[in-house]
Amino acid sequence: MLLLGIDLGTSSIKVSVVDAATRRVLAAASYPDTEREIIVRQPGWAEQDPRQWWADAQHAIRKAHATGAYNPVEIGAIGIAYQMHGLVVVDETRQPLRDAIIWCDSRAVPYGEAAQQALGDEYCQTHLLNSPGNFTAAKLAWVRENEPALYAQIDHIMLPGDYLALQLTGVATTSPSALSEGIFWDFARHELSGEVLDYFGFDKKLIPLVQDVFSTHGQLRPEVAAELGLTPGIPVAYKAGDQPNNALALNALEPGEVAATAGTSGVIYAVTDQLFVDAQSRVNPFAHVNHTRAQPRLGVLLCINGAGSMNRWAKQTFAAHLSYPGANALAAKAPAGSDGLLCLPFGNGVERMLANHPVGAHFHGLDLNVHTPAHLLRAAQEGVAFAFRYGLDVMRAGGLHPAVVRAAYTNMFLSELFTRAFVNATGLAVELYETDGSVGAALGAGIGVGYYATPAVAFRAVPPLRTVYPDADAPAYEAAYQRWRQVLLSLLPALMPAALPVA
Repeated sequence: MLLLGIDLGTSSIKVSVVDAATRRVLAAASYPDTEREIIVRQPGWAEQDPRQWWADAQHAIRKAHATGAYNPVEIGAIGIAYQMHGLVVVDETRQPLRDAIIWCDSRAVPYGEAAQQALGDEYCQTHLLNSPGNFTAAKLAWVRENEPALYAQIDHIMLPGDYLALQLTGVATTSPSALSEGIFWDFARHELSGEVLDYFGFDKKLIPLVQDVFSTHGQLRPEVAAELGLTPGIPVAYKAGDQPNNALALNALEPGEVAATAGTSGVIYAVTDQLFVDAQSRVNPFAHVNHTRAQPRLGVLLCINGAGSMNRWAKQTFAAHLSYPGANALAAKAPAGSDGLLCLPFGNGVERMLANHPVGAHFHGLDLNVHTPAHLLRAAQEGVAFAFRYGLDVMRAGGLHPAVVRAAYTNMFLSELFTRAFVNATGLAVELYETDGSVGAALGAGIGVGYYATPAVAFRAVPPLRTVYPDADAPAYEAAYQRWRQVLLSLLPALMPAALPVA
């Protein structure tokens, strides 16, 4: 059997076709070739057209077919990974009523804060494990108040991956994992939160059918199969947000296992069997792909909006003539610590780990007689590594103590400079693997369709490409981080000391 994995990212859609028996990737393709734009109609807003996602997915699938590396009719199941926390609203004809409000959009913060106050800290911490914050439920509340005529036409709300599955199958479904990332899920009762629905005035009928992550979320429509050269009726057998899916792809499924990504956003995703709560909701626990009521598995997610986006901006601004490897080579000419130049990479929307305080992106300590484009490029990557360290300290203060991190050898982890900055700033070794979100989604489909008995079977015997350990630069990075942290704290006057991580 062949498995098709689709990864709906912010910048592009990537697909992989995997031989289920050998776990070998037969073909991979992405579309578009350049980064898909984010629509910014007002400062702090971020939207994308769901219909563009669907068109891009079809282009990517056809590109994979065009390699001739496999017979498309042998694909027996489809899995989907997707950018988390977005809001898609569709009418009864399955058509989007507006552009999707995506993960880095900040407009709904006041709605989440008001919900927190109304529902109370105790309920939010014991049932939701989070503040409603800037997540999907709060985004829907913004639509209800600001676009009431459009809101009245909504048949279903969904996450981005739910929409893609809807286009493939004609069936609207969701899962506890998806609902938890939208802050609709009551962990204490293992059901939709009636309190959240009642507070916001949402009709339960807006929520699609709730199913397990690994299950049949509909069969491929005949007309779509004909368009894409696939077999009608094959199931969409897996759907998960990109970070739970990344953890699955890295076989991070059990307590103590940790996965990391450094794409457009940067993420640490630590698996625990405890109902972890951060009182300030700076890091956020969600139901993992293998979470059940009887056997809880939560992924505690640290998200840095400005990670790869900061690195991309720095490259385009200071080294537009270079490729990413070329820019990395230039950055490596500056020393560890960038001769005192510090970068705060928080320019892609408000950051949850900073309690939604609008810090923005900064370079600090710029010396016109010392610093060059190499320093600016290096400081940008080091600033992302320091942001990871800051968030990890929040996790450590809450009782999570990872010893090693697993990451795919992709995106910013392709940069040796960034990888070494990460391990030296955090003190954690990193295991690098040859995988990505589309491969994880494909193997997730194999689990969902029953080809693999368990997730552990799907990912067994996959060794890391290599492991990177802290080295002699660690003291320089520790000193630079402490200076970076002091600069950051000087910009957070609204935060009480209890909201700040330990040094």
